[in-house]
Amino acid sequence: MSPILRDVTLRDGLQLTGKVLPTERKVEIVRTLLSLGVPTLEIGSMARPDLVPPMANTMDLIAALEPEELQRCWVWVATPRHVERAAAAGVRNFQYCFSVSDTHNKANIGRTTEDSVAAMPDAVRFAAEVGGSIQLCLATAFTCPFEGPIDPHRVLAIANDPRTAGATDIVIADTLGQAHPAQVSDLIGAVRTQTPQRRIVFHGHDTWGMGVANSLAAIAAGADVIDGSLGGLGGCPFAPGASGNTSSEDLLFATRPEWFTPDTLATLVGLSGSLLPDLGEPNRSRTVQGALSKADAFEWVVRQER
Repeated sequence: MSPILRDVTLRDGLQLTGKVLPTERKVEIVRTLLSLGVPTLEIGSMARPDLVPPMANTMDLIAALEPEELQRCWVWVATPRHVERAAAAGVRNFQYCFSVSDTHNKANIGRTTEDSVAAMPDAVRFAAEVGGSIQLCLATAFTCPFEGPIDPHRVLAIANDPRTAGATDIVIADTLGQAHPAQVSDLIGAVRTQTPQRRIVFHGHDTWGMGVANSLAAIAAGADVIDGSLGGLGGCPFAPGASGNTSSEDLLFATRPEWFTPDTLATLVGLSGSLLPDLGEPNRSRTVQGALSKADAFEWVVRQER
């Protein structure tokens, strides 16, 4: 069975661009991706708009989507109050995120890691009250831009903390894209065998060109879901040195879920090809480059007017 792709273009993809994509355009992207067969999406964040301006219209996007669409969408939250507000708007899937490293958590969220862990039971309770699901999302699980390498035991300790027990999934994030496949395999394997049973999500970045390799290593070690964004768009505004996410197109071309066909790829190529220039961002996907090549005998090449 192929791993599940979660496309994070509309949250982690957009947050470093500094531009607010119109709500109508976001709705169009959500509906295009869902109609193609992308199983699940991350569509926005409850972060303060003055700190992360591209997320300013997240609530408008939530209001514009149908309940059945929101069932396949996740929203980034960092506090119980975020969960409460998002739940009231109709969100049912909450990604409760904080950093393994204190320094990055203070820069990103304004509190210590311990403070975030201590608040999680209330976040879990608010999610449960609306029949929702909540993920434990651990940023800087491999390296921190301020503290350097992260001891894997810190990740496992948080995953095993009773206060995080209500999470349905655990997200292991290579926030800076500095991990290599053996590291990813070791940590995902340890999470799978040494922490409570829940779905494992691997969130990778391609800063050092290891995005696809790390995602495949995560899958082999037990990850159920892998994150990607269109054209490799993305990065953390509070993590110096972070670059784009692993490209959704590259992950799909590597893993080949049943719903992914040459026609699906052609639509994705068109979607990222129109979106990224509007944002002033390059398309980092090697699959898109290949699809736009002149190797016409290969079925995955997008036919173009010559």
